Amino acid sequence: MKLSFAKLAQPKSGALVLGVTEGGALGPLGQEIDTAAQGALSRAIAADSRFKGKAGQSLSLPAPLVDSKITSVILAGLGNAEEIKAASLEAFGGTAQAILAGTGDTDGAIALDLTLGEDQPSAEEAAARIAMGAKLRAYRFDKYRTTEKKEDKPALKKLAVLAADTDAAKEAFAPLNAVAEGVIFTRNLVSEPANVLYPETFAKACEELTELGVEVDVLGEKEMRKLGMGALLGVAMGSAKEPKLVVMSWNGGKKSEKPVAFIGKGVCFDSGGISIKPAGGMEDMKWDMGGAGVVAGLMKALAGRKAKVNVVGLCGLVENMPSGTAQRPGDVVTSMSGQTIEVINTDAEGRLVLCDVLHYCNERFKPKQMVDLATLTGAIIIALGSDHAGLFSNSDALAEGITKAGLATGEKVWRLPLNDSYDKQINSDIADMKNTGSREGGSITAAQFLQRFVGKTDWAHIDIAGVTWSKKDSATVPKGGSGFGVRLLDTYVAETFETSDDK
Repeated sequence: MKLSFAKLAQPKSGALVLGVTEGGALGPLGQEIDTAAQGALSRAIAADSRFKGKAGQSLSLPAPLVDSKITSVILAGLGNAEEIKAASLEAFGGTAQAILAGTGDTDGAIALDLTLGEDQPSAEEAAARIAMGAKLRAYRFDKYRTTEKKEDKPALKKLAVLAADTDAAKEAFAPLNAVAEGVIFTRNLVSEPANVLYPETFAKACEELTELGVEVDVLGEKEMRKLGMGALLGVAMGSAKEPKLVVMSWNGGKKSEKPVAFIGKGVCFDSGGISIKPAGGMEDMKWDMGGAGVVAGLMKALAGRKAKVNVVGLCGLVENMPSGTAQRPGDVVTSMSGQTIEVINTDAEGRLVLCDVLHYCNERFKPKQMVDLATLTGAIIIALGSDHAGLFSNSDALAEGITKAGLATGEKVWRLPLNDSYDKQINSDIADMKNTGSREGGSITAAQFLQRFVGKTDWAHIDIAGVTWSKKDSATVPKGGSGFGVRLLDTYVAETFETSDDK
């Protein structure tokens, strides 16, 4: 689908989505079309008692204009005009794209047709946000569909977002487009099957980011063994695929400025190892590398929009497989930090990968903050479902910043506690710690495990197990890999480290 901006006027052909606020009020363009259609739009609004202009509602009018090639006008609800924000505009854009994709037309257009208030997005930003939402919703992972029927493929080839000032809208869209490209990069990685995406090929995908100015360094098993990463390497023992550690650096800030660090769990396939998972649903474990996928997509987004900040992104990449060489329950491994770990359950492998990468990051980069992302526990899905990611942190300011960014982007997080009573659950009788606690508070004890490897650095852990893969369509996220976390952390970086002139 080709996305563009066009003048705020009646399109010459195709389908048009007009934004309508709560109460059914038409804007200037809507009124113009309504007059040309002899009041067809206003009559339809008055006649349909269900359409109130609320967000998510729509009302379609086929060919309302005489002597016009506009095939249909669809009125789409925006909700209360005073409550329209960037996230709601993106949702509107995504919803409008989905409506247009269902019309069968090859050309479509979206118009906001509304002047927002002073504390709301400007006209050009509004158009840009609508375009971003449309781009995110239009995503399809269809590279392996060789026999798809023509009627099942989207007919929509061109989509124009109508704007009063197209040049200003394009300028406002440029950084948002970079973020959308980062989300798409993450979705592609998460969607790939494990026979295509494994540590080596994941690392090669990250190396493509050098074209944007990202420095990429890839460590193999030999280098990690020299560093003493016994926890990460223990997870990889059962696989024929060599583990990798990808280190990406974006230097957009001052040379003297310490970087912000993002660390991702990259278990490219998780069978559970010797503590093997049930067969049902195991195919989903191709996306157990979702945290690393987010880190890679975030680095693409930051580099694409030339973020004025120093950032490092680290991805610990392994496969967790059962074999004669696999790690066993009861084994004791020594992490890079020197702390020993009794492996109670080989399916609690993500924390073993992350603990070494967290320590390595802290030692090498001395970051001002570390944020890790991981599809870490099924327990977080039981606790929060698929609406929020779980957030844990040793810093109130860091947790508040991420929470605020989540509300702004719609990628919401919910903070859970950390304290000594949970930490005691992972004490081991024969080693410094166990890799699992009891069934109670499973997501919390996993976070407590990670906290033992971050030292005094401000740190946050985001458990994205429930939000990495969407089982149904939503406004800006089609079914499949969601890319959750890229927009959240891009916004967090922008609001925290790029808002002051001296940063």
